[in-house]
Amino acid sequence: MLRTIDLRGRTLSPAELLGTVPRATAAREEALATAARIVADVASHGETALRDQAEKFDGVTGHDIRVPASHLDEALESLDPAVRDALEQAIQRVREASAAQVPAPSTTQLAPGARVMQRWQPVRRVGLYVPGGKAVYPSSVVMNVVPAQVAGVTEIALASPPQREHGGRVHPVILGAAKLLGVDEVYAMGGAGAIGALAHGVAVLGLDPVDVVTGPGNNFVAAAKRAVAGLVGTDAEAGATEILIVADDSADPRLVAVDLISQAEHDEQASAVLVTDSESLAEAVAAEVAPRAAATRHSSRIAAALAGPQSAIVLVDDLDAATAFSNAYAPEHLELHLRDPRPERFVHAGAVFVGADSPVSLGDYLAGSNHVLPTGGQARYSAGLSAATFLRPQQVIEYDHSALESVREAIVVLAEAEALPAHGEAVVARFEPPAG
Repeated sequence: MLRTIDLRGRTLSPAELLGTVPRATAAREEALATAARIVADVASHGETALRDQAEKFDGVTGHDIRVPASHLDEALESLDPAVRDALEQAIQRVREASAAQVPAPSTTQLAPGARVMQRWQPVRRVGLYVPGGKAVYPSSVVMNVVPAQVAGVTEIALASPPQREHGGRVHPVILGAAKLLGVDEVYAMGGAGAIGALAHGVAVLGLDPVDVVTGPGNNFVAAAKRAVAGLVGTDAEAGATEILIVADDSADPRLVAVDLISQAEHDEQASAVLVTDSESLAEAVAAEVAPRAAATRHSSRIAAALAGPQSAIVLVDDLDAATAFSNAYAPEHLELHLRDPRPERFVHAGAVFVGADSPVSLGDYLAGSNHVLPTGGQARYSAGLSAATFLRPQQVIEYDHSALESVREAIVVLAEAEALPAHGEAVVARFEPPAG
């Protein structure tokens, strides 16, 4: 089921390491063109395009695209008490962790009368996407909404696909989670069309364009974010999920196997990779994976993900080589099952889970961290969703007359060097006597 790639005895560059376990790129490339067309259709035809897409992709017609308040109330009332309790725990933990992501304002005094203040302003309006399809994600409601609220966003619009089995409504557990968080602007629309609608707005639905779009989704959702980038801000393009586990011979093969399977459960394109310097562990994990994967509810989906080129067991010479592989791969989720984990060495990962008792499943729900993370190697340069996603750093500059005078000459010199003399003249004018 999981192929084994032996890299022992080889010295490979980061690009060569990446080539050994390629991500599923063909589907992503196809999604880019399709998503751009879908977004353009929504921008041009609004509600008509959304209804056509709902019929084509979700098998739904005649539904309420803007969710009535009564649907939200009913969903919260019918929410299973145990699910509600779990969601409330997740909300509280994510809220606490997100609060730590909001920087305090600061002032730098550069000289007497010369200061620069740094403050962080929330965006006004955001569009948050919660996927549907193969699973139900009330946890993604929490992960999207709570950081936005903590950041101080005042307008939140949430979109999730209409569900045929629920009469075209958004899944009731997602609606219940939204109501629990006080979100009352919810739309039954999915995929690339939802991203386009949030970015461009749909006036007839009362949907105003947003400033930032966030949320996980499939390749089409990720591609749609690229199509609207520049019109609105977006988070990282969160595509098919990934887990990379770095383990040595101290690891429990049973736990490594179940964690690989847990992420393969999401999607046939999910990536599940183990990197180890222990041949015996590699063999034991492979032996554990096959029967455990076959026994789960979504066994066929898991089998497809584990058999795909994006998943593998990788044998390396030592932990230095394992670290180099992980940093080149830049996984969405990184687990360290190591005697001496040293997480500071693993600099490229969306989130790092240290030790046998910190599985990715913990981060998916109740760790307090956010589970909307960069995929496809974007962890090299992009961060996961956080309160910072919804904040804009803003500088406030305040100099008095004498402070400006102290830098007048240098400003004039630089303005002349750049052939922009009026820049210097604007400063010099402040030291000339008033006209008349």
